[in-house]
Amino acid sequence: MKRPVWFPLLAILLLSVPSLAGERLSVATDRANVRSGPGTNYPVLWEVERYYPVEVVSRSKDWIRFSDFEKDQGWLHKDLLDKTKSVVCKGEKANVRQGPGKDSPVVFIVEKGVPLKLLSKKGEWLEVEHSDGSKGWVIQSLVW
Repeated sequence: MKRPVWFPLLAILLLSVPSLAGERLSVATDRANVRSGPGTNYPVLWEVERYYPVEVVSRSKDWIRFSDFEKDQGWLHKDLLDKTKSVVCKGEKANVRQGPGKDSPVVFIVEKGVPLKLLSKKGEWLEVEHSDGSKGWVIQSLVW
């Protein structure tokens, strides 16, 4: 089968476009308004807090369209985001423990939607920090 003359050009173009899929960012400010479109003239859909993780869907000038752990989508200004690694509680609650293990004492509990900064990883356990400075370990299966 003979390929069209333009086929190699299309392949080069597609391979040279940077992939946005899977790029994770997190909220870098204490609070940020999620908007319905790329601009402050669009309505606020909801508010997110520091370390809230998002996955980039697309960009429009200085605005980033994202998807979150519940597959909800919205827009945030690029200045409100950075590359800090973070996770969010995806179940109703998650125990954050003193150490990486189920026998370790619980130091605090987070509810669904609470974001945490990711500090380190040990097996299936993640060392995390809440925006108030509280630290501990959470099992990876409870977060996104």
